[in-house]
Amino acid sequence: MVSLWGTSKKDDDDQDEGVRPQTGESSERTAAPHVSEADERTRLLPPGPREGYLSPDDPAVSPYNLWSVRWLRYFTVFFTMITFLWWVLLLVSIFVSPPGMHARGSGFFDFSYTTLTEGLLLIVLLFFSTPSKAAQVICLVIAVILLIDMILILAVPRLRVEEGWVGIASIVWAVLISIWTVFTDRIVSWGKREEEERLTGRSETRRTLREWCSVLTSTVILVIIAVVAILLSATLILRSRDASLAPPGERYYVDGDKYQIHVFCSGSTTDSEGNKVPTVLFEAGDGPFEGGMIQVAENALANGSVSRYCYSDRPGFAWSDNAPSPFSAGMAADVLSEALARAGEEGPWVLASAGIGSIYSRIFSSRHGHDVSGLLLIEPLHEDLLYRIGSPSRGFLLWAWGIISPLGLDRLPAALFKGRTREDRVYGRSAYQGGKYIKAKLQESLVANSLTKNEVSSARNIQFEDTPLVVISSGIEVRRDSEWEKKQRDLTLLTRNLVGWDIVNKAPSEVWQTYNGREMIEKRLKELVNAQVGQAESEHKTE
Repeated sequence: MVSLWGTSKKDDDDQDEGVRPQTGESSERTAAPHVSEADERTRLLPPGPREGYLSPDDPAVSPYNLWSVRWLRYFTVFFTMITFLWWVLLLVSIFVSPPGMHARGSGFFDFSYTTLTEGLLLIVLLFFSTPSKAAQVICLVIAVILLIDMILILAVPRLRVEEGWVGIASIVWAVLISIWTVFTDRIVSWGKREEEERLTGRSETRRTLREWCSVLTSTVILVIIAVVAILLSATLILRSRDASLAPPGERYYVDGDKYQIHVFCSGSTTDSEGNKVPTVLFEAGDGPFEGGMIQVAENALANGSVSRYCYSDRPGFAWSDNAPSPFSAGMAADVLSEALARAGEEGPWVLASAGIGSIYSRIFSSRHGHDVSGLLLIEPLHEDLLYRIGSPSRGFLLWAWGIISPLGLDRLPAALFKGRTREDRVYGRSAYQGGKYIKAKLQESLVANSLTKNEVSSARNIQFEDTPLVVISSGIEVRRDSEWEKKQRDLTLLTRNLVGWDIVNKAPSEVWQTYNGREMIEKRLKELVNAQVGQAESEHKTE
């Protein structure tokens, strides 16, 4: 091989053996070459003639001599900038959904994949000139895992719908960049070896302490990224499993067909005598209705206390999609009425709600007053206490929890070691761990003390005053918190037709968890339904 300065490796060997090169042609080979304009292979070399090979530690011995390596770095910088802009856009879309950017899922998965992609690109840039076999192998493993995730998202219809084009674009980009990192590392390794052989006469096998530290650091970080990719993949498999659980009712498109709301109804709209009876419309509290109050509804229907009931999962709960951000209680009331209309359900309604669900029911009642024949509020939340829901600290914790939720740090152990089923994850005791649920609670928190408070305050002013009202409170909470007791008392003044205010002793905030609580709720539901039936019969006789 001929070096840059014209001295061949064979000539060096001859000189070591005492054989002097002949004059003429050999002397021409040893003469310093003419200094010409710098090109790809001489750009970093010192000017002027120089004999022999360069030292391996010379800064001129660099893969950056090659245009191919330099262009790889330029493209990597460009990809890093593009990925960062996409990352910022996804971060903003968690709080405010740009037009066309709404994903019917939580939006945390596409953010996680983009964060992983940005991490890979930054590692490549930081340790660009110190490639290693370990980095190539780990990047290849990450690429394979991400490819499996991409296939999974595209193959499972429910995942494909929830992620939308935003999530699909994020995972495809992650796959392409992971392949790019493997390709880049191999090209830099080749370029480094090529320049070492050309300028020093051999490929350098030694590493300096700084290079070893760089290789170790990059390897450790890449291993962490690989573990993150594995966790994302495992959580995605759980989501695929959960997607196979069919909803008991139907999903209906709302808000310009942007997303779907799950609605379920059971029972008859008429009694044994053929009279039309109100339908009880349940609104859940902090969690999905199926995981809590469903027992009350089924018992009331089985015992004949009600003839028909319906419930709808709020956006992000159970089988319902997430709504675009921001999303207030008033918006939820509007999409609920739209979903009920598409389902062919109509009043009169007896609204039964619990906790923060009472905020949603009160707004629905004020906007559909002619169709509402009764209000049952179970441990309702007062609008003056919405600041507890909308505190900045709570919002930050929900956001942070949502960001790490795709890792499945709580769902995976629960599924592997605690026997949590897909029912548990969709609407049961593990539902709070899902990204959709966390996104819904984050949306609720962001506007609780602003948009939602204004909407429910306005609802109070236009609430029909003759609507029958029942308030059921937790004895434990009333005795524990004097402010809570005061606000419960104030809610009994929502209308002028208070049927009763019941305080269930020894009952927690979820009153229906006790036998006395369930019995009281069922009793009051029956009274509200029968009162409407009796009123309808008397009006019919008068006519």
